[in-house]
Amino acid sequence: MKILALETSAKAVSAAVTEDGRVLASGFQDTGLTHSRTLMPIVEHILKNADLAMADIGAVAVAVGPGSFTGIRIGVSAAKGLAFAASIPAVGVSTLAAMARNAAFADGLVVCAMDARRNQVYNALFEARDGRLTRLTPDRAVGLDELSEELRGDPRPKIVVGDGGGLCAEALTAAGVACRLAPPHLVMQSAVTVALEAEEAAGHGGLVSAQELLPVYLRPPQAERLRKERMSDEK
Repeated sequence: MKILALETSAKAVSAAVTEDGRVLASGFQDTGLTHSRTLMPIVEHILKNADLAMADIGAVAVAVGPGSFTGIRIGVSAAKGLAFAASIPAVGVSTLAAMARNAAFADGLVVCAMDARRNQVYNALFEARDGRLTRLTPDRAVGLDELSEELRGDPRPKIVVGDGGGLCAEALTAAGVACRLAPPHLVMQSAVTVALEAEEAAGHGGLVSAQELLPVYLRPPQAERLRKERMSDEK
């Protein structure tokens, strides 16, 4: 089954089509332009260049979070629209699980990190062995100091991935936790690994309808947090 995947969780945006673990086409852009301007042109470009139409696609996959609230909403909305229009199922995958696949080749501990502000990262830990990943923690928002303490006594080699990887690696190193940052072409989130994660999920009953596809937020959006803070102050 061919899967069209979208990744809009952070500053970069990408789309890819895979089939049985093989990448048929992909497009990636990290120019600071808004995802609302760049995502659909990338999708149209890769489908056209690969001589594919939506009729050839079996499912639409998307990183549903954690990540930028605006970015995740754009990606999920686009995936829902594409899946609904083509009458095909959708697959929502964890942004962190997808990015961990960037470092599945490096035996050891894969530390996924997205900048969550306030000295925190969205994080999950995976063990990589012989090209396979085992999840060790749920997706979570965790303080960098707390994460450093958690990893301090772990002897396994550690590789950090994600758009918050530089921030995380710097904090871990400062705390005396040996780690290395994934190389530039593998550190960022990618629709290719979203598609690969979706292929596995689809094989285990992870297909849903366009209507059932929803974003996953580990924290409420900033506007909601500010509203609650104002209400609390007024009391």
